[in-house]
Amino acid sequence: MADNGNWHVAAPAGDVRDGEVLGVEIAGRQIALYRVGDQFYATSNLCTHAEALLSDGMLDGCEIECPLHMGRFDIRNGEALTSPVEIDLATYPVRLSGDRLEVCLPA
Repeated sequence: MADNGNWHVAAPAGDVRDGEVLGVEIAGRQIALYRVGDQFYATSNLCTHAEALLSDGMLDGCEIECPLHMGRFDIRNGEALTSPVEIDLATYPVRLSGDRLEVCLPA
């Protein structure tokens, strides 16, 4: 996704631990924040199959598994990887600003 939106404070970086996912609401949108090593990622927090919260799922490397039907997505690009999910997730640019994570949402 191009960086042509608005940046929003999402969470303190320390709240997103390595290998975990954190659900937040930003500007009325459900967003999932992830940390893999020293990289941060952000996607929609709603599964495209049945709208379960991905932040309730399990992160395995760069794949998040939906807690409802076990469909998996690549958090780096939102790609739907396994059945029953067929529609990719929205992904958002993330940056570290001091000790805070900021997410760029479309204008």
